[in-house]
Amino acid sequence: MFKISKRSFTQKLVKTALGVAAFSTLTAFADEPFKIGLILPMTGQAASTGKQVEAGVRLYMAQNSGKIAGRNVELIVKDDTGLPDVTKRIAQEMVVNDKVDVLAGFGLTPLALATAPIATQSKTPLVVMAAATSSITLASPYIIRTSFALPQAAVTMGDWAAKNGIKKAVTLVSDYGPGIDAEKFFRERLLLNGGQIMEAMRVPLRNADFAPFLQKVRDLKPEALFVFVPSGQGTQVMKQFAERGLDKTGIKLIGTGDVTDDDLLNGIGDVSLGMVTSHHYSVTHKSAVNQKFVEAFEKANNKMRPNFMAVAGYDGTRVIYEALKATKGKAGGDALLAAMKGQIFESPRGPMFIDAQTRDVVHNMYIRKVEKINGEYFNTEFETIKDVKDPGKTQ
Repeated sequence: MFKISKRSFTQKLVKTALGVAAFSTLTAFADEPFKIGLILPMTGQAASTGKQVEAGVRLYMAQNSGKIAGRNVELIVKDDTGLPDVTKRIAQEMVVNDKVDVLAGFGLTPLALATAPIATQSKTPLVVMAAATSSITLASPYIIRTSFALPQAAVTMGDWAAKNGIKKAVTLVSDYGPGIDAEKFFRERLLLNGGQIMEAMRVPLRNADFAPFLQKVRDLKPEALFVFVPSGQGTQVMKQFAERGLDKTGIKLIGTGDVTDDDLLNGIGDVSLGMVTSHHYSVTHKSAVNQKFVEAFEKANNKMRPNFMAVAGYDGTRVIYEALKATKGKAGGDALLAAMKGQIFESPRGPMFIDAQTRDVVHNMYIRKVEKINGEYFNTEFETIKDVKDPGKTQ
């Protein structure tokens, strides 16, 4: 007759108990939803940014499984109205009360910077899907960016301007982080190429009136006016540019792609025609991935045209999903952050990756011109600069 020793039997009981405990822990873990806290300006001056980012996030979630590595994904969206104090309060509530696993969104630089200390203290990955000041990723080791950095666009435009005979320019930027970046890096690149900045003008971010600045531009008579304003303010710039007759003076209007936002371009109209900008995405970008994205986005959003903010939200959600798959459902901040770094994939914008050292996006930059096609206005890409890193991280 086969006998089991008391010691062997005890060991088997212990192993069985440990196995049951481990299974129970995994089951409980799987039962907990994975929460994404999306903080965006859904009202106020930057509401169009919030609307686009949220639509991009929701599209990616709709196209992919609602359960990743055995965990249901839950999206919590809050409106910060574009005010840093509100953003910070909401982020604290999300981390402490809602127990979110990731913070995401952030429509403007001050909003991302206000939240950075919370991400650091709680070790919560923070995915920036809009704000574009170069220094943002330096504010916390837990920040990942899927939008873009303004120096990428400004340096690209500075090179293009110099190559196309522009030697004397005036800069007109919104007076906050991204605008200062745009001014600095465009200026440096134009000077490096033998150009000259006749005047550098900064306009208040809120309640901006560009008219007096544009009148001064008319008096200075530069060869080009380089502009950066946040998405949503480009309409006013271009309309006032035309109202003062600058479009008839031969002064070229150039800038970063925020000015000719795809979402707002049809509302700007003929005054935008011919404006040359540098940016990482246009709705007309020629690729199968982008065509599929645009069709799905417009179908899901009552024919609303996606812009670069929508793409950043879409790509940011992909980065979160793929990180959760890589960790097999583990949502600990450090593990999730590590899985976000170094991701390489084909975006609707083209090839991109998250630099593992800087945690910032690296992607192509495109030179585009506004054209009218079948009665609608588009940013048409005509030149590509590949794999552009943030120049602000290399100085």
